[in-house]
Amino acid sequence: MTASPWPEYESRFHNWETRSSVRTKPRRLFDANGTALLLFPPESVPALAHPLVRAHGPGTADLVLQHSLYQYLHFTTVLEQTAVLPVTANLSLGTAGIELPPAMRADAFKITTDEAWHAQFSDDLTTQMVAATGVAAEAVVEPAFVGELRRLRAEFDPADRPLADLVFAVVSETLVSALLADLPNDRRLARPVRETVADHAADEGRHHSYFQSVLRVLWPSLSAEHRGLLGPRVPAFVRAFLEHDLAAVRSALVASGLTAQEAATVVDESYTPVDLRRPARATVRGFRGVGALDDSCTRDAFLAAGLLAEDEL
Repeated sequence: MTASPWPEYESRFHNWETRSSVRTKPRRLFDANGTALLLFPPESVPALAHPLVRAHGPGTADLVLQHSLYQYLHFTTVLEQTAVLPVTANLSLGTAGIELPPAMRADAFKITTDEAWHAQFSDDLTTQMVAATGVAAEAVVEPAFVGELRRLRAEFDPADRPLADLVFAVVSETLVSALLADLPNDRRLARPVRETVADHAADEGRHHSYFQSVLRVLWPSLSAEHRGLLGPRVPAFVRAFLEHDLAAVRSALVASGLTAQEAATVVDESYTPVDLRRPARATVRGFRGVGALDDSCTRDAFLAAGLLAEDEL
């Protein structure tokens, strides 16, 4: 990578001490009284509409939702701990392979603190729910993105893998999660669930802005070779983050009383490919803004993945 001038950076962390959830929000407490409410949005679990799930009775749907929440919280913990925290730690220390202005390095320390808190409070809420309800988090599996990211990293030379990690962090932190956006306002859900996700969402708005700034520093600093190597793989990073985790769904269904064969049938007949365009809109806009789509291979990869339409070129 070559040196590049820093674009103007406007920090959104000036009031971090009085705005971040780790500094200002209490521990969210769960008790068994909250189980009368939904624990996860049913619309986010297409399997619930399948006749095989309905045939097992309404209690089965409630269990599937609880296991879905466990998986979502586990996804959050694993994402923060394995994919984001190592990158923000390197950015804060100046060891990420790009030179950042002091203000951006200082903000990376704050994001590192935020993300560690998000991982911790997600795990803590699961622990509380298990104790309060007696339903073990036995269906939780390794999030699918972990294996996919492992596979994608293997396509890079070892020296380039930290750069791939940085780009994946940019992608994951600039995608707009529908659950983060919608779940805090869903009054059907138990209060501690809504509040935990609201705490996360409030912090992620600042992180989103920060990583858009990181991209504006990173991309012009890359050699043409590295831009050509990374750009076409961005859609695969998006897909790794956003696609349905079908193994997790099958596991939740079996833990809720379905047989393995029933669970496989439900998944096969209930899930279709995710439309990536809406949640990835800001990410695509960011890569377009730094000129990544000027490369024909990168542009073709975005088109093939459904991240762009022909009329958007």
